[in-house]
Amino acid sequence: MTRRLEEAIMGGELAPGARISEQALAVSLGVSRGPLREAIRRLEGRRLVERKQNVGVRVAELSPGALSDLMVVREALEGMACRLAAERMSDADLEELSKLLLDHADQEDLRDGKAYVQQSYDNDFHFRIINASGNAKLIDSLVNDLYDLLRLYRRRSSKASGRAKKAWQEHKAILDALRTRDGNKAETAMRAHIANARQSLEQGYS
Repeated sequence: MTRRLEEAIMGGELAPGARISEQALAVSLGVSRGPLREAIRRLEGRRLVERKQNVGVRVAELSPGALSDLMVVREALEGMACRLAAERMSDADLEELSKLLLDHADQEDLRDGKAYVQQSYDNDFHFRIINASGNAKLIDSLVNDLYDLLRLYRRRSSKASGRAKKAWQEHKAILDALRTRDGNKAETAMRAHIANARQSLEQGYS
């Protein structure tokens, strides 16, 4: 149930800010309200949904300013994670990351330029690099605290016109930088990628 609700949020079936009616959603999904409440509780803990007094439960939504602030923090933290990963990833790790990008390139939506959708955790280019940093504090901040909310807005960014293929090319540039073992180059490539994603999101709000 949690996975089904997460997919509805990530896929845009439940848009940011949308109110979640337990009764209506239980009927549409053909489930009882007990498991649905538990799924909502779990996603609330992951910051994908939020509960407000006198409002109820809604899909998480950030104001343009809050989103911009979040992306600035993400740029700094993931840039540092990429710098560390350049120094610590094994050749085997880099080969696996390369294979992941080739798998992503086979996505029909990406080939058509519609969207660049990454599944969560091990199938996520960013997740692999964050974990490869080996820094427990960075991993905790980016994965345990911000990961799901960032993934929601990354998916939104990837659907902007022309962004999907550019994002994949930027991932390829990050991989190339990681292969050089040059922390400065890797951090610069990651920060440029996230800055471009932030610009795409900000244009979507304008």
